[in-house]
Amino acid sequence: MIPLSPENTTRRIGKSQGYKGLSVADVVLAGGEAAMVTLWEPTPSELKILISGGKIRLTILGSSHPPVLVEVQS
Repeated sequence: MIPLSPENTTRRIGKSQGYKGLSVADVVLAGGEAAMVTLWEPTPSELKILISGGKIRLTILGSSHPPVLVEVQS
């Protein structure tokens, strides 16, 4: 997956931890919950896998799992 910059990016996270850095848009959802939005684009080979019935895997680093929301955006 290729990390992109979402509209209204407010910050980059992870860079101080030695990673490339990930663009984040801080938003407030309809129910008032704070959320961080990131945007990803599949590579051509990943897109082929998805079209052929492949799945999307989400890996959370660490030992506790926060609430997440995975969606499709055009």
